[in-house]
Amino acid sequence: MRAAVHVQKEMTDETQMAAAPPRDNRREVRAITFGVAGWMVPGLGHALQKMWGRAITFFAVVGVLVFVGAGMRGNLFNSDGGDAFATLGYLADLGTGSFYVLAKYIEVGGPDVSHAYGDYGTRFLAAAGVLNLLAALHAYEAARGRKA
Repeated sequence: MRAAVHVQKEMTDETQMAAAPPRDNRREVRAITFGVAGWMVPGLGHALQKMWGRAITFFAVVGVLVFVGAGMRGNLFNSDGGDAFATLGYLADLGTGSFYVLAKYIEVGGPDVSHAYGDYGTRFLAAAGVLNLLAALHAYEAARGRKA
């Protein structure tokens, strides 16, 4: 009799464990969606979670950094970088999401890193990308339910 109760308890535990993952899977998909949305449009991942202050702050700060960096004629890296630093610069710039296209549009005259302001502009663009990637990561973690 004890063996039958033990086997039934194990089956009940397995049934309960099998039912739990779809809820966690749905939450994970939602978190990934918020993270990708936050990367594509800075602050969108937070806005979808109704974290309005953070959403507006990230959108404004990343937008200003991209606008100022491109306005200072900073170097906006492209995918055909010749070395590791150019690749890292491209990944940092790509981190700005849709603002990368905006920066390409603003940068019609090409980069001017021969002057100090052009070099600072490059740093502003990279900082905007890294900040947006961190914001998207935060949106992902917040959607997973982790403390921020």
